[in-house]
Amino acid sequence: MEGLYPLKFTPIYKDKIWGGEKIKSVLNKDFGNLPNCGESWELSGVEGNISVVSNGYLAGNTLEELIEIYMGDLVGDSIYEKFGVEFPLLIKFIDANDDLSIQVHPNDEMSKERHNAYGKTEMWYVLQADKGAKLQSGFNQEVDQDKYLFKLEHDELTDILNFEEVAPGDVFFIPAGRVHAIGKGILLAEIQQTSDVTYRIFDYNRCDNQGNPRELHTELALDAIDYTLYPEYKTKYQPKSNESVELVKCKYFTTNVLEFNEIIEKDYSELDSFVIYICLEGRLCIENISGPEWIEKGETILLPASIDFVALNPISGSAKLLEVYVGE
Repeated sequence: MEGLYPLKFTPIYKDKIWGGEKIKSVLNKDFGNLPNCGESWELSGVEGNISVVSNGYLAGNTLEELIEIYMGDLVGDSIYEKFGVEFPLLIKFIDANDDLSIQVHPNDEMSKERHNAYGKTEMWYVLQADKGAKLQSGFNQEVDQDKYLFKLEHDELTDILNFEEVAPGDVFFIPAGRVHAIGKGILLAEIQQTSDVTYRIFDYNRCDNQGNPRELHTELALDAIDYTLYPEYKTKYQPKSNESVELVKCKYFTTNVLEFNEIIEKDYSELDSFVIYICLEGRLCIENISGPEWIEKGETILLPASIDFVALNPISGSAKLLEVYVGE
């Protein structure tokens, strides 16, 4: 059996009523004839949407098939022990050409009980934002369930929600239970648990293509919402050159940003996890034991857990990556 190497996958493009053109115009990704491409699923183990390898001798195999064959060598021993053939993370690019619905995701326990699924903790990294574009995360005042319901029933929910104007490089961590929404004019990368459980709580009274109000999940959401008022919702970090800077560390994933203009050597020998690189800017060569692999802006690549050492060479002069893995 030949050895593993950095794996690229064919993006899964999603037509959304609120989607736009930025996945093509900003990220150089060809989504064909879709009228409104809202999402590009870069790496997915979600049933019915499992990613397929596009490079090297494993091209044509699904992510699930590869985990079945390579097990811990691909994902890491402890991850394989916990998740089996299910890949634990879902990586997306999202282009919101209109405001998305206000929603919340349940935690692991509630999702398991209600849907036999994992919960959904996620994070956003803003890639591009139109002037004045805002997203929604959490509340802007003290709220309890009664106040929330009163505002919802009186069509005043947005009065108590926290909206923030955003710029490229902004990071928001969205733990399960936090009310949130992406606003019009924002292109972002999303890293999340593998789960498709979403409770829609408000959709600006919009109707679907048939003129029917879109389904809301008011009752389900009540117990799922974290009503706590937090002092800050945006993640603070200090950008640095030529080293990984931690953005988010939680029990589901760690995400760093790496901006560099020289060759960077990475040692993952102590890490029992795959590593995902999401290229945000530039073009680079990933030099590793299996040979070189190239990645450029808008592409995502999976580094198997069995590859301990890589050198990242920014052949376009400089490059920027998100670096994602499970564990410390």
